Amino acid sequence: MKKQTIFITGAGSGLGKGTAIGLAQQGHKVIAAVHTWEQMSRFKEEIVDTDYNKQIELIKIDILDPIDRKRAWEYDVDILVNNAGRAETGPMAEIPVNYLREVMEVNTFGTLEFSQPFIKKMVKKKKGKVIFLSSIAGLVTNPFLGAYNASKHALEAVVQCLRDELQPFGVTVATINPGPFETGFNDRAYDSYKQWFDEDVNFTSKKDIEKAAEQMGKMQLDPQIMIDKMVEIIPQEKHNFRIIHTEEFVAMCKEYQERQYKIQTNEVDESKK
Repeated sequence: MKKQTIFITGAGSGLGKGTAIGLAQQGHKVIAAVHTWEQMSRFKEEIVDTDYNKQIELIKIDILDPIDRKRAWEYDVDILVNNAGRAETGPMAEIPVNYLREVMEVNTFGTLEFSQPFIKKMVKKKKGKVIFLSSIAGLVTNPFLGAYNASKHALEAVVQCLRDELQPFGVTVATINPGPFETGFNDRAYDSYKQWFDEDVNFTSKKDIEKAAEQMGKMQLDPQIMIDKMVEIIPQEKHNFRIIHTEEFVAMCKEYQERQYKIQTNEVDESKK
């Protein structure tokens, strides 16, 4: 397989970090963009004595920071992997809308804005690939995860348009849609409502939110399964537009979409109880 230069955002932890390491082990040049200096220090220490450390260039990038973005846009890459993301939880009828705006800003608007200068370079070269880490949350909905669902549903539309618009220019666009993996991301997300939720003010039951968090916890899989899939897919010349992993989540997403045409407005979706 041809060795490529791959830029990955959100590489300071979780799936992004594991994928950066896996791609470097394959011999690719990886620009691993981490969100904080602390993540960078920790990452450096972990790889200093490895045989692949020269394949990883660490850079501090907050995709919403103008100075960070300008520095990132200096790179000329073969593949851009938009992995950085944020989540907030809470009932849509009560969550302060500013939290929804912040999630949309990172996961949708900021991600697109960060990608555009890279895309322009790829269009000039008539080659390149942009991968967006979406989620099965962009294809289904979950109680109390509405802010994240909304951002990923919006991202899906953005990416599908990019796919169709950039195909004539030789630029490949794709999504990777993980299910829930035990990286800590989901657990932090389900804790986030606590900073504003007040049982004496909000009408939503705290027990219902905690139950949803518990159910999500039980669904989480070993992240190495997803990391291996990302390392396999990202460098490939040809693959499907949407990569949902694992396979059982493919069936779940399709069944969910089909069910939306059958649920009446005055009915409760029993699967969400």
